[in-house]
Amino acid sequence: MSRHAADAELPPTAADDETRSPARDDEGANGTPRAAGDAAVGRATDPAADAYRAERAAHWDRVACAMRDRRRAFGGTYHRRLEQVYGLLVPPGQRVLEIGCGDGSLLASLRPSVGVGVDLSPEMVGLAAERHPAPSLRFIAADAHALDLGGETFDTIVLSDVVNDLWDVQAVLERLAPLCTPDTRVILNFYSHLWQWPLALAQRLGMARPTLLQNWLTVPDLNNLLHLGGYEPLRHWQEVLWPVPTPGVQQLMNKVLVRFPPFSWGAMTNFLVARPARGRRVAAGERPPRVSVIVPARNESGNVEAIFDRVPEMGSGTELLFVEGNSTDDTRAAIRRGLDARPGRDARLLVQTGRGKGDAVRLGFAEASGEILMILDADLTVPPEDLPRFVEALASNKGEFVNGVRLVYPMEKRAMRLLNLAGNKFFSAAFSWLLGQPVKDTLCGTKVLWKRDYERIAANRAYFGDFDPFGDFDLLFGAAKLNLKIVDLPVRYRERTYGETNIHRWRHGWLLIKMVAFASTRMKFV
Repeated sequence: MSRHAADAELPPTAADDETRSPARDDEGANGTPRAAGDAAVGRATDPAADAYRAERAAHWDRVACAMRDRRRAFGGTYHRRLEQVYGLLVPPGQRVLEIGCGDGSLLASLRPSVGVGVDLSPEMVGLAAERHPAPSLRFIAADAHALDLGGETFDTIVLSDVVNDLWDVQAVLERLAPLCTPDTRVILNFYSHLWQWPLALAQRLGMARPTLLQNWLTVPDLNNLLHLGGYEPLRHWQEVLWPVPTPGVQQLMNKVLVRFPPFSWGAMTNFLVARPARGRRVAAGERPPRVSVIVPARNESGNVEAIFDRVPEMGSGTELLFVEGNSTDDTRAAIRRGLDARPGRDARLLVQTGRGKGDAVRLGFAEASGEILMILDADLTVPPEDLPRFVEALASNKGEFVNGVRLVYPMEKRAMRLLNLAGNKFFSAAFSWLLGQPVKDTLCGTKVLWKRDYERIAANRAYFGDFDPFGDFDLLFGAAKLNLKIVDLPVRYRERTYGETNIHRWRHGWLLIKMVAFASTRMKFV
């Protein structure tokens, strides 16, 4: 079950059917009780499965003994790259569980607030505890098929190069489900089937350690197993085109070329991110969430009354937050008139000191009191009457970031100019590739997410920097970085009835191109 498949050579006299020391059968190398087997959880034992696991436990015990003499062998480049990739996917300070933790290097590199490493091999667990004695980490010798952690839950569950070694992948995934919250992310990486023969050749030449019989799984296989195990796959991609330490070449191949076909087809490992496939986020009988609608309003005086009248009440209450700044018409006065005329409406005026829609959105989100945050452009080209559909998509857990899409239904004649339409389609393709999830319309202003997720995005904003004047991409990049489920919700796009657009076609188009280029250095070529 250990992930260090190429870290050390086995002693040439070790036999694959060697059994473990009886003194280690009931407790891990650090004194942690081992989990019960299948019989203890009411399942009939399978002698073939028992023999399979015993063989692998003995195998990885021998690997651990060999690894005590040297930390990294042929597979060092490969595993260092895995640590880099997982470091991008898992923010520091999370509660992390790793199945098949090996010597604990990957788990320790993630800097978790609580890190639990589980491995079938007691010797490997002992090695991990020796190498990583941090109080935030603990290592357990246990069989993942019968894992019981007493109701503990985790933000991230990692299975790195372990599914190819499991007797029953579906059973393990089902066993992990009680350890998940609705926000948990399960991240797997596993060898590509195309590397079966190159690895076999490397083993024959003595360049890689011999392995036991493996499950050679494809991405569709894992997607299906995740579905059967109660999870929803979110995205997948390939990593590591060149596992040999070659300065310059490995960076080019593993950070750049692997992102593009046909090079990506030859990558060594597949990554896959999934989330628990749960029901509604807000169950029947629970208090519906409170909703905050943020309306950036610059030079939109003629639309203010309609916004007050048309934004519906949603959830357990709707807070309407107008954010005005730098208007040359009487937008601010119009908002104040609307507030005075509706003393019973939960609405406020916020005045931004900065510039741009992005600054307005961040101010509105910071001041919002609702559990659900949404943006409504003040031009009313997206009808406010559609907003309850966004709330329902979020509350029913169909998505964790709901993005409006104007490019599905026919638009009103003057809703969008031809060049703007072409630009939207280009950027939707670029951002879908960049984010790893399909996003059909990046520039639709209506975006909805949970406040707790926005707070996580804001806490990690320094990773991308404050470079988005629109506010849309700051949220999209942040949602993708946190592996949130992004879902598109089609709307019928209307003509503007008052004022002029604040989007400058050429200047903002060039800015978007620069944003794509910059974000690619933080999300793709890293």
